[in-house]
Amino acid sequence: MSSCPPIVLAFAASDPTGGAGLQADLLTLAAMGCHPLSVLTAFTVQDTTGVESVHAVDAERVRAQAEALLADMRVAAFKLGVLGSADNVHAIADLLSEHPEVPVVLDPVLASGRGDALASDDTLRAMCELLVPQSTILTPNSIEARRLGGVERLLEIGCEFVLVTGTHEAGEEVVNTLYDRGGVVRADRWQRLPGSYHGSGCTLASAIAAALANGRGVPEAVHDAQEYTWQTLAAAFRPGCGQFLPNRFFWHDRT
Repeated sequence: MSSCPPIVLAFAASDPTGGAGLQADLLTLAAMGCHPLSVLTAFTVQDTTGVESVHAVDAERVRAQAEALLADMRVAAFKLGVLGSADNVHAIADLLSEHPEVPVVLDPVLASGRGDALASDDTLRAMCELLVPQSTILTPNSIEARRLGGVERLLEIGCEFVLVTGTHEAGEEVVNTLYDRGGVVRADRWQRLPGSYHGSGCTLASAIAAALANGRGVPEAVHDAQEYTWQTLAAAFRPGCGQFLPNRFFWHDRT
């Protein structure tokens, strides 16, 4: 029998397009050699053009899903995406506090690519109070980082690392910058690709979680995840009328 691959537990909302959300997490984690576990926090009505509605799962059901998994299997990393409600944030924070040795990747998804809101003010406050202090790394884009109060505040709250992605900033290159309490740890520059992509942030955060689960340190995991994500975007496809979707199994096109 084969040995068990590293296990990563993703908390996220379902995206029926498969471009972002829980589906993106599962595809990415599997592509990077991990076995993904999933806890559904919300379901959405959306297509590749945008999100029509978000419907949170009851917090007790979120807790029950996770407790059943964690009682049965040992996870090597947690990945958090859209959490659905402040109550869900409280439930997940309690669960994480019982596993302080496990790295946590928090992707603070506040809005869709079209600008549809994915987190209420109450959810945002709960996230900052309860999840940021327990996170190994946050992965906001530059807009999200500013809304969360800036890198310095996030590090003061207790997060170990913050990776700010620069896709929303002007320039021929995308600059992603990793910070810790000492300042800039690394800054990586990537060719800006044409088009608009659905799920790039989910892919990056899940790829970081996978690399951490495979034993990489945070700076190395961040680089590996960026390389993987850029390749998925370079090989992206457009199945509908809206955004392109990352191709998480891009190497299949090379055979």
